[in-house]
Amino acid sequence: MATRVSTVHSLDGRRQYDDPPAEGTRRMIAGQERVYYDGYWIKTYPVPANTLEAKKRLIEALTRRLFNHTEHGLNIPGARLGEARASYMNEADPSRRRVKSAMLAGALFNRATDIFRKLVELQAAGIDVQSDNPLMRECGQCLLEAMDLGRFVLHRSGEEGIDELWGEPLRAFSIPLEDFYESRYIKIGQSMRDIERIGAAMIANFTRIPAFARIDGLIRDFVEAAKVKTEILRTDPDVFDVWAQLVTAAERLANYTPLRQAPGPETPIHNISDGLQLVRSGRDLIFYVARAKTPMPKSTREYIERCEIYLSSGQAPLTPAPLPA
Repeated sequence: MATRVSTVHSLDGRRQYDDPPAEGTRRMIAGQERVYYDGYWIKTYPVPANTLEAKKRLIEALTRRLFNHTEHGLNIPGARLGEARASYMNEADPSRRRVKSAMLAGALFNRATDIFRKLVELQAAGIDVQSDNPLMRECGQCLLEAMDLGRFVLHRSGEEGIDELWGEPLRAFSIPLEDFYESRYIKIGQSMRDIERIGAAMIANFTRIPAFARIDGLIRDFVEAAKVKTEILRTDPDVFDVWAQLVTAAERLANYTPLRQAPGPETPIHNISDGLQLVRSGRDLIFYVARAKTPMPKSTREYIERCEIYLSSGQAPLTPAPLPA
């Protein structure tokens, strides 16, 4: 198992320090280097050499990750960039134009990856590739345009976009890899913070309802497992144990059996089906944040509001339907 450093005593907030470490402070904890951001000691990983080959591998990985978390149908080959652009430019319907802008963004990302791959091949053949090379400029322009279009793209849940994912390949292209890795640790800390916010809202609202009075332990277990997943790379040897722990904790939470309700004269009778669905929605949202390693502020804020409405009214408000698989 990954060594986990507890950063909070409860889900009510992050650990409070009389003299907190400076953001970016590094320490060896239990034999593992960790960096401090947003109240958390986050696991670090070695930074690859700042070469074109390393950047190519990183941009390819970031592009795959992007398509894994966004709405379906965006992975348009770079060779079809001209077609994607023409279809987008000729579309008048606002809804279809949004979708086509997302498809164009996907084609731009793939074109940038194609160019970078060829540049690496040229460098491997002994051809010096300078930063002002026309292909380098075209690669950067493709990433910049894709990032601009990324604001129109939704997360796979259909609830909101994750603009940060669209900016990552451009940052990996334009800044040293060491700086890129540091920016990811900052986002991981912010993601852990939002995972705890969601878990704290679930506990604060559901445990005040008799039917869900015993759900807090399951929520805490799932939140802690999700935070570990947020900081760990897929290539980490511990990923097998970490993922299994997260999935089984999610299953236990989703399978919670409500207690019998005995409402008082001033207590609303809560719709149990609504409550169970709301629990599963919270589980899904935490999954989304943990896997993307990026905050989802709009979805987090709206989910907390739904929990509060359910507590006060006994009914959970409707949510947007997810995009079809």
